[in-house]
Amino acid sequence: MKVLFLDEVHPQVSATLTAKGYECLHAEKMEETEVLKLLPSVHGIVLRSRYRMDNEFLKSAEKLKWIARSGVGMENIDEAYCMSRGISAFNAAGGNADAVGEHVIGMLLALFNKISSGDAEVRKGLWRREAHRGIELGKRKIGIIGFGHTGKSLAKKLSGFGCEILAFDKYVPVNMEGVKSATLQELEEHCDVISFHVPLTEETKHYLNADFIREMKNPFYLVNASRGAVASTEAIAQGITQGKILGACLDVLEEEDHSLALKAEESQAFKALSTSEKTLFSPHVAGWTLESYEKLAKVLLERIKEVDGH
Repeated sequence: MKVLFLDEVHPQVSATLTAKGYECLHAEKMEETEVLKLLPSVHGIVLRSRYRMDNEFLKSAEKLKWIARSGVGMENIDEAYCMSRGISAFNAAGGNADAVGEHVIGMLLALFNKISSGDAEVRKGLWRREAHRGIELGKRKIGIIGFGHTGKSLAKKLSGFGCEILAFDKYVPVNMEGVKSATLQELEEHCDVISFHVPLTEETKHYLNADFIREMKNPFYLVNASRGAVASTEAIAQGITQGKILGACLDVLEEEDHSLALKAEESQAFKALSTSEKTLFSPHVAGWTLESYEKLAKVLLERIKEVDGH
């Protein structure tokens, strides 16, 4: 059986599959025309975000049985089409949950304690202590929207800070010691921080919009480490200008393209955010650690084993 690798993943995946008798075809650096020539013969595909797995791309993949995504999002895979073809499509859910949880806390601590500006000023010979007086994370009420692997990981890590944690998930029961299961309205009523941990779907696109911000009772801090389009860049910029959003930790941006890279042409709203002292960015790396790289591989191999039975 042939497995086609479209993106670089941990070498453990290829090595393990080869040892089990699979023939691994490495197309990570091939042009699309060359990739398409290989599709009719492959049994499985391993990728991250390089291509969209839809009818147009997969129409010649007559022997394809499964698609394995080394990551947690599934937005670049047409799951309905795959289901109609009998193709199993799955991700490595949970493999980077610890990384995301730690990254979110790191961003919040950096924002609350003005670490980026403090570092920049000291490097310039400035020593403005009062200007960099921070606030404590443990005193905040944290609202987590989406209680899958990453939402649970964040909640577990936050518990050590003494935060009051509320979580809302429309589809997953919230059942964790120290976390209150709440409605969205309760989060809007009580929380100082809102952190998004939901997949990108038609339902969650622009979950954070002008209406959401308006419904928040008090000014709040925003965290988005899920997918960029979950939070409207325009709404974030307006919320900061209006004083309703006190600060934003953004690991992902609506301005990312299908491969999760920042588009060359940035929006005016993003340009406004990029010059604000109330924003903190990272380049979609919340789940991108050395440890998660290996964990994602292990989860992916387990999923492949479940599908193929060996």
